Amino acid sequence: MTIRDRLRNIGPAALVTAAFIGPGTVTTCTLAGAKFGTALLWGLLFSVIATVVLQDMSARLGIIGRRSLGEAIRESARSRWARLPAVILVLSAIVAGNAAYETGNVLGGAMGLETLSGWRGFPVGGFDVNAWALIIGAAAFGLLLWGNYRTIERSLVALVVLMSLAFLTTAVMVGPKPGELLNGLAVPSLPPGSLLTLVGLIGTTVVPYNLFLHASAVRERWKDPRDIRAARLDIGIAIPLGGIVSMAIVVTSAASFYGAPAEIGGAADMAVQLEPLMGAWARIFLSLGLFAAGITSAVTAPLAAAYAADGILGWKAGRKDPRFRMVWMGIIAIGMFFSQAGSSPVQAILFAQAANGILLPLVVVYLLWVMNRAAIMGPRSNTWAANLAGAFVLLITMMLGLRSLLHVLRLI
Repeated sequence: MTIRDRLRNIGPAALVTAAFIGPGTVTTCTLAGAKFGTALLWGLLFSVIATVVLQDMSARLGIIGRRSLGEAIRESARSRWARLPAVILVLSAIVAGNAAYETGNVLGGAMGLETLSGWRGFPVGGFDVNAWALIIGAAAFGLLLWGNYRTIERSLVALVVLMSLAFLTTAVMVGPKPGELLNGLAVPSLPPGSLLTLVGLIGTTVVPYNLFLHASAVRERWKDPRDIRAARLDIGIAIPLGGIVSMAIVVTSAASFYGAPAEIGGAADMAVQLEPLMGAWARIFLSLGLFAAGITSAVTAPLAAAYAADGILGWKAGRKDPRFRMVWMGIIAIGMFFSQAGSSPVQAILFAQAANGILLPLVVVYLLWVMNRAAIMGPRSNTWAANLAGAFVLLITMMLGLRSLLHVLRLI
């Protein structure tokens, strides 16, 4: 297979990577580097490995099982008493997680435009309306409703790619000493106050809705079980590249902010880390990148929620079906509503990533369940090695998610 043939196979996993390289990744990784230096790089390394493990299962489910994750869960829960809790739990996780994620996407894109324009919105009855957040949400709504997203997708993704390359280049320019970098990657540590940030790093990389999205995408892309090799090549290239970009953001942020009293409240503050490479253009460049990442992710998250609902509820509806549309419309509406809450965009985005990290174990449990059902996967059910890797990911995410939840409730 030539290099050109290999690159042609890059597809669904690249969509997964594009989905998690959004405003949440830029914001959460910037905060991680600013507050804790390179100490949490090990969490990102774990997240990349976990994403590869789980997306491989999702891809095999789509290619061999010929089912979306939602369909597989519904089919596995045969009795009414098993199916109803499964439907409620999965829908709750997907709706809650995607709604939080959509809020972060909308606010991230709006933060970029606000920095570029110097204008945020207008007062209505004593309430400050975030106009850019409403515009981002309306744009995502229109692109999904009229199906014109493909016409601008390439240009938006190109901006995200350029932003990623800028972080990679800057990380090489200002990066830490090799020993410091290796220590951050290989030695797990949890500095005081870093728990929610760590869970956020996991939640912004191992995104629960991507497991639903990926199974559906590979089912459309590949039909033959022999295509598993191509799907794994896709995953093996796209996911690690996304992880390297995330690590580069942490490294540039650590070099720019760690140990300094700077407060990061918006895109202009985050752009400081790109100034060694881009100088005065850093603020404009990062703002455009946040806008592009925000609107692309603002389209992907509602669509994934609709696919998940379609599968778990057994609709088998097309994208033009009213029920399918009601789901993604609801997710966008929730995201737009909470974007007007008046909280700091940076803190709202961090909360959204942490919420996904807390919800992740639930989705992993269901994924492992269906991957071990011979009725769905036949002789290609999970091997003991795949189950062991999945159980390890589940254990770590459960421990961190539970501890984070107890921390939020102020019980620890």
